[in-house]
Amino acid sequence: MSRFFTQGDSSSESSSSDEEELYSEEEGVQKSEEESSEEEEASEEEASSSSDEGGKSGVSKFLRDVASSDESEDEDKVTVVKSAKDKRLEELEGVVKVIDNASKIGDWSTISTEFDKLNRQVTKITASEKAPKVYVKTISDLEDLMNEAIAKQKVSTKKMNATNARGLNAMKQKIKRNNKDYTTEIEKYREDKFDYMMSEEEEEVVHVEKTKKPKVLYAEGIDAGDDEGFSTVGRGGKTLQYTPESILKHLRSIVESRGKKNTDRAEQIRIMEKLLEVADTPYRTIRVLLTIIATRFDLTTGSTATFMSQENWKSAEHEFGRLLETLETNRNLVVVENAEEWDDDEKPPQPAAGEKLKIPGSVVSIVERLDDELTRSLQHIDPHTAEYIERLQDEQALYTNILRALLYVENLKRDEKLEQSDDAANRVVMRRLEHVYFKPAQVVHILEENAWKVIPSNLDSSITPRAHDADVDSLVQTLSTYLFKHSADIIRARAYLCQVYYFALHDHYYKARDMLLMSHLQETIANFPINTQILFNRTLVQVGLCAFRANLIYESQNTLQEICGSGRQKELLAQGVMIQRYSQVTPEQERLERQRQLPFHMHINLELLECVYLTCSMLLEIPLLAQTGSSPDIKKRIISKTYRRLLEFHERQIFTGPPENTRDHVMQASRALAAGEWKKSAELINSIKIWELMAEPEKIKDMLSAQIQEEGLRTYLFTYAPFYDTLAVGTLASMFELSERKVAAVVSKMISHEELAAALDQVNSAIIFRKGVELSRLQSLALTLSDKASGLIEANERTLEQRTQGTANAFERQGGQGGRGGRGGRRGGGGQRGDRGGSRTRGGQQFGGGALSGAIKA
Repeated sequence: MSRFFTQGDSSSESSSSDEEELYSEEEGVQKSEEESSEEEEASEEEASSSSDEGGKSGVSKFLRDVASSDESEDEDKVTVVKSAKDKRLEELEGVVKVIDNASKIGDWSTISTEFDKLNRQVTKITASEKAPKVYVKTISDLEDLMNEAIAKQKVSTKKMNATNARGLNAMKQKIKRNNKDYTTEIEKYREDKFDYMMSEEEEEVVHVEKTKKPKVLYAEGIDAGDDEGFSTVGRGGKTLQYTPESILKHLRSIVESRGKKNTDRAEQIRIMEKLLEVADTPYRTIRVLLTIIATRFDLTTGSTATFMSQENWKSAEHEFGRLLETLETNRNLVVVENAEEWDDDEKPPQPAAGEKLKIPGSVVSIVERLDDELTRSLQHIDPHTAEYIERLQDEQALYTNILRALLYVENLKRDEKLEQSDDAANRVVMRRLEHVYFKPAQVVHILEENAWKVIPSNLDSSITPRAHDADVDSLVQTLSTYLFKHSADIIRARAYLCQVYYFALHDHYYKARDMLLMSHLQETIANFPINTQILFNRTLVQVGLCAFRANLIYESQNTLQEICGSGRQKELLAQGVMIQRYSQVTPEQERLERQRQLPFHMHINLELLECVYLTCSMLLEIPLLAQTGSSPDIKKRIISKTYRRLLEFHERQIFTGPPENTRDHVMQASRALAAGEWKKSAELINSIKIWELMAEPEKIKDMLSAQIQEEGLRTYLFTYAPFYDTLAVGTLASMFELSERKVAAVVSKMISHEELAAALDQVNSAIIFRKGVELSRLQSLALTLSDKASGLIEANERTLEQRTQGTANAFERQGGQGGRGGRGGRRGGGGQRGDRGGSRTRGGQQFGGGALSGAIKA
């Protein structure tokens, strides 16, 4: 194109600019072609220069001076030539900006339209390379925003307008289908959003400039290096000298390089350790400590490791302790999150007298990160090794730092000049409570005592003074009460559950039960995060175990039924990942599930939990089976389906050997109890070794023996009452080795609950059984047939009512009570059945009521 126009009146500048534009848009030009084009340009320039010197005439000659002046001005300007790729990226960013603005106001119709346009533009870009990171960020944020909007719609009573609702539904399908192709990139973005987006800038810079690695050269006479005369030389061959005046400059360069690729964080930590040595003022010391702690946390973020190493964690913990000590000594320096960054690196800030200097940072975030990293490391260490015990010893140092951080936050709250919210204090108190609630009182007392010994004597807490370290119960109650008053939603619910857990762990059953019922958390727990749901499940299990230790068998079985009856104890208590055979679990879900697992020292023994649940179910189910077995007219009910299934499986076995595990012991004890061999049943239950894990195992065994004796007596009466007219109380007392008073109490309770059709003769100390009419096999079948026929009639008439709607009611008003009786006749029959069912005892020793029964008696 340039060669064609050189034959006319165009200047050399226009031809050269055309050539430059052509080269900027075409990418695969060979070197030989470039050389030939340069030769052509040279020849054209010579020709144009010659024509300018002698051949210009007319308008060109008249405008010669003007053109030359314009050319001289254009030389100073920089012409930006954009490639097609850059233009597409600009268009893409424009669409992203429109989507962001629509997201802020919830305009899902606009989002849906712009999302289609966005995908069309990305298709052009991804034809030759991978998707831009701005696009990955946009679709990931849109997915999170969509899930949040759907969740709000389910809870909210206010409905979305029709246009937005259609747009939201359309986006739900589009995002689900579109994000499948970018799953890997979305996961990388969500792991570390800042690092992911900063890496894009770093990649663009790499193509333009080559980074030069700092070299280590020999420099004599410089005291900033090692003892052998070596010193670190940075870019440009300048020696890095660590002086108090250069600390802020070094820190700024380190902070600016955070999140970028090819950053040697270990080298940065070594530099900051040297800076910490030369820091001469508290301000510089605090700035270095805040930066070095953040950099140590970055070591885990940018690497393949899932948790901090023990050495790195201890260094960060030690530096955090030094930070708190510096802040406690210098009260005019405070670290708060909303402080402004100091820009002048040459001159440190000089606060006026009585003025507090704010330094940007967060003490609470550092404490939470240290706690999370310790928990994460305990998750990945084998709990049956000495390494786990050694790592667990670091909890004492962490708890001390949590307590010191709480004292520092309280000091900020007491200062009226600083506007510090209660959120920081609530977060620290919650962390402290989470380290206390699941431990026995003796362990908590030692933990508190060791923590207060390290803290200076001039520091004290207004929430939990030093006197609290002697009374652990008041400590837990004080921390929980503080969170009840000053926090809301999730933190308050977690504090409530922690206090209930502590009460249940220390055998305060009625306190724990009343608090749990008064909280009404069982109604709203499904709306809380998964971590809080796990804490609720743990608390529920601990309350059930507490009821068992308090000899409340029914309450214990009823509390543990929901968790133990599901067969997913590990998953519900976050004590293991259960991967089912046909489950559709993505790797991302499995990774999140593993992150939620509790460390081993916080686990509840699942074998003990199963043993308690099955034992309670045995003591309730065996008498019920005897009661329903001797009375076929009683409606059968099941207390524990899990226990019934295990018992049926055990009974189907042809050969049963001696018990090998906890479940075998309970099943064989159940069969012995059903057969009336209560001594054998008690012996099998007491021989379970898992009871040794409880606080007072002998007391538990004695309690179980007494319960088995009582339930054995009830089972015997249910089974053999039809064969007795009278039975002496003394005979039962000698059979079950109970006192006559205890036997009389059990029998009286059964009679009052209408479980046994009998009377207690206190004068002769005997039980007199009442017997109804003995039904034959034919009569029993006839009763069963009549009940089923009545049920069919009711179902038929209900169906008729639904089809005819109001017709049946009109028929009843006009004359439905005549003839067959209509609904009136059916109601009368229903009443008779209700009377029969009401007078019938659950023990099945007496039969009364019902039409067929009246005919038999007549």
